Amino acid sequence: MQGRGWKWVSVLVLLVAACGGDDERRPAPAASCDLPTQQAWLRDYMHDWYLWADRAPDPAPDGYPTLAAYFEALRFPGDATTRADVWSFFQSTTSYQQFYGEGQTMGYGLFVNGIERTLPLRVRMVEPRGPAALAGLVRGDRIVSIDGVPDSELITGDFAPLSPAQPGQRIAVEVENAQGRRSVELTAAVYDLTPVPTTRVLALPDGRRAGYLALKDFIPQAEAPLDAAFAEFRAQGASELIVDLRYNGGGRISTARRLASQVVGAVQSGNRFVLLRYNAAHQDANIDMRFTSAAAPAFARVVVLTGARTCSASELIVNGLVPHAEVVTIGDTTCGKPYGFTPVDSCGNTFSVVNFDSVNAAGMGGYDQGLAPTCPLEEDFTAAIGDPAEKLTGAALDYLHMGNCPAPGATAARAALRRPAMLEPGERRGMSAD
Repeated sequence: MQGRGWKWVSVLVLLVAACGGDDERRPAPAASCDLPTQQAWLRDYMHDWYLWADRAPDPAPDGYPTLAAYFEALRFPGDATTRADVWSFFQSTTSYQQFYGEGQTMGYGLFVNGIERTLPLRVRMVEPRGPAALAGLVRGDRIVSIDGVPDSELITGDFAPLSPAQPGQRIAVEVENAQGRRSVELTAAVYDLTPVPTTRVLALPDGRRAGYLALKDFIPQAEAPLDAAFAEFRAQGASELIVDLRYNGGGRISTARRLASQVVGAVQSGNRFVLLRYNAAHQDANIDMRFTSAAAPAFARVVVLTGARTCSASELIVNGLVPHAEVVTIGDTTCGKPYGFTPVDSCGNTFSVVNFDSVNAAGMGGYDQGLAPTCPLEEDFTAAIGDPAEKLTGAALDYLHMGNCPAPGATAARAALRRPAMLEPGERRGMSAD
């Protein structure tokens, strides 16, 4: 469908600096912020820039009492060839800028194995500078209860206690580990993210070395630590590489390209990483993302640790590297999101509507059902990530040494039940072209 009398503005966006393209056109915000005007703005925007503009519903806004309700009605419901759009969303611009611009978030910094819906309920990750880490909680701690609600009841719900509405909100978390049982009170706070929480060089039995890095968020604050990690890997003679994306829901494509460029090195500089494809009315907006110059040798092989939380820009790493390097994935099937956004602001909200899909240099994309792992393996949420004793990290080292996959366990059978999985508290799924 064509636009309806849009007033366009040309703005210089971060995408231009990242991709070297022409100024991207973005729609001006709604002329006023009353509900009818916002609904009309949203309808016109979806008609023009939504990836599925020619296949999506087109209800009139009458009868929808909120912008959120109308937004939901405009989303593509799926058809015989494409599953429903579960990805488009909007949030306050303040929240968007806080996370993707300032590298901060608000919460407890506590993450559990929620989408697995199995006991024991464990701490699967803590943000290093968040309240949970400061209280001494670590990966592997068993969650006995939260605010008196036992783990057996928590796994049947949406883990709402872990989603504070504002800083200062408190919860009581009872945990158990080898040292016994204790209760801690966590107070929600705004804290700085640590997008690259772990990097290290691991030794293989034959004397070779493997660089390991865990990446949680594709945000600008990840880029300097990524560069430093690869410099250290090469300085220590690492010939193998392990990239842990199992808890990475995505983020900025420019940051994803920076990581991918470090993997393939100078030899692939200028070659295609991925192609972002907009709808039929905006093929002139397609973006050819190419590897940037990295004056360093390539890693011929990379092992990527994946899971149901590996989404969007993280999947882009796997798919984008396949034509250029040997990519081995260990863990679970990814979330299945080959789509991304060019975020647009209006009336204090940032709209992340699916604007494009993505394919790699070989034209491969369309992984709506997720990317199946080379070596299926279910993790146990116990040892610290990056520790050779941790299940997926150990499996990666074994593969690099022996070339064999471990026994898969129940992962492959359960993966389909978890996708598209609920969004756990504090998690974000995105692939933003800015």
